Amino acid sequence: MRAEAHPDPLLIVEDLTVSYHRVPAIHHLSFSLGRGHCTGIFGPNGAGKSTLLKSIAGLLRPETGRILIGRRELSKAAPLIAYLPQRESVDWDFPVTVRGLVEMGRYHQVGLLHPFSKKDDEAVDGALSLFGLSELACRQIKELSGGQQQRAFLARSWAQEADLYLLDEPFAGLDRGSSANLAGALRTLASRGKLLLVSHHALSEAIDLFDTAILLNGEMVACGPTAETLSPRNLECAYGTAVYSGHHHHEHR
Repeated sequence: MRAEAHPDPLLIVEDLTVSYHRVPAIHHLSFSLGRGHCTGIFGPNGAGKSTLLKSIAGLLRPETGRILIGRRELSKAAPLIAYLPQRESVDWDFPVTVRGLVEMGRYHQVGLLHPFSKKDDEAVDGALSLFGLSELACRQIKELSGGQQQRAFLARSWAQEADLYLLDEPFAGLDRGSSANLAGALRTLASRGKLLLVSHHALSEAIDLFDTAILLNGEMVACGPTAETLSPRNLECAYGTAVYSGHHHHEHR
């Protein structure tokens, strides 16, 4: 466990405990991560993956510990954070075009009441282009495929100038082509100095998708380079011997 692996971390989590109805969902987690990483969050169902993401997004109040983003307390760091919850909890029927969704990202920069400048329009155009959405700009978001909807959200976050991207199971339900497009988009973001935290269930895809990983089981099991973090010993610790061997066969069938 390398809590201080990064000399200049973007995200610092210290002694984080979060409970639902007084039952701890995550206990005393500590880790830090720097920019330019795509980090997978793994663990069995109920391990606290969504809880961790919601906590960093500022949606759940910690019982112990604190979260710092760019050395700022969470309450002052909202513009730096982009959070995409699991697909079923997003209202994709909301009547807005792809361009309109991406423009929402600029509200953090300009405020709701100020007119858009040329710089804002250019930021929106650049975000649409970066994620391959320029030709879909006038479409309603409900008309998009699942993968296109995910990329539209990433474009909004890019226009927002967020540094930390939190994605809860973004690959769930995507076909192979959409998954490959999303993986490419995440790599692009990491290569441009963003930090991504992505919960994911398929262990077999971990090495291909993530350069670093967090393995949870309520508590921190391991955190660091993906292959080391998801070693057989650590996986056994997180999933339990029987569960892990069954899970593993299922993934490779």
